[in-house]
Amino acid sequence: MDDLGLPAFGDPDPTAPDNRPGRLAVGVVGTGRVGPALGAALQYAGHKVVAASGVSLASQRRANALLPGVRLVTPPQVMAAADLVLLTVPDDALEDLVAGLAATGAVRPGQILVHTSGAKGIAVLEPATRAGALPLALHPAMTFTGTSVDVARLAGCPFGVTAPEELRPVAEALVVEMGGEPEWIPEDRRPLYHTALAHGSNHLVTLVAQAMELLSRAGVAEPGQMLGPLLGAALDNTLRAGDLALTGPVARGDAGTVRTHIEQLRGTTPQLLEAYRAMARATADRALANGTLKPEAAEALLDALAEENNR
Repeated sequence: MDDLGLPAFGDPDPTAPDNRPGRLAVGVVGTGRVGPALGAALQYAGHKVVAASGVSLASQRRANALLPGVRLVTPPQVMAAADLVLLTVPDDALEDLVAGLAATGAVRPGQILVHTSGAKGIAVLEPATRAGALPLALHPAMTFTGTSVDVARLAGCPFGVTAPEELRPVAEALVVEMGGEPEWIPEDRRPLYHTALAHGSNHLVTLVAQAMELLSRAGVAEPGQMLGPLLGAALDNTLRAGDLALTGPVARGDAGTVRTHIEQLRGTTPQLLEAYRAMARATADRALANGTLKPEAAEALLDALAEENNR
């Protein structure tokens, strides 16, 4: 403990053998896909998961697989057993869970409470903070499978970190111990941060699945194999160059090709028309803004998209 009564985290290299912070008893409330993986990562770092809670049979199986031998108990019992508690429940359940734990006296002064919601900061932990808990918001920016693969994938994973300033070293050290890379997110920017991640990752899945569906209809036997190299290059180029990576008929202002696309979608998968038009307009806006698309070409392109909207 330091002069503030905090765990001795924050050494220059908290993973170095000579600088290892004090080992903590860890509890996991919510054994969905995220909690067991983070608990396992903390165990690999030398901490000890002493208790976990999960409601569904699938959650209990995940806990048994990733945290073998760990007791499965109620949330208050997890709180009673642990110095550090991971609250890895769905976002909409977090507020009620924290309020309930605080109201029943389950929170102990000096206990570290970590939630993993991307959209929420530490304000949601306020009832527990008033009871003396140390609040941290640590959001791993990756998707989870609920298997041991997730633990390995945490290596180099960015974490959105929000905490009181005096707890920032604790938060960052925990992320490093789990193999991640801490990225500081101010409290008031958490919703925007999560919006960006959800827009990029969730909508990418929808977009790729739609493209695979169209390739299947075009007679391609393995749509994933055909898309893999193309999408991999597009993603890599975009991460390096942003909007300058734009290519294709919209960026070129090829209104005739866009009309052909619209006709094909109308005849095969009309349910995809709205998504195509929306993405084409958004792409045109960005290409026009960065100079890739010329104004006169943009006008013809937007006319082609508007024609479909009026039918």
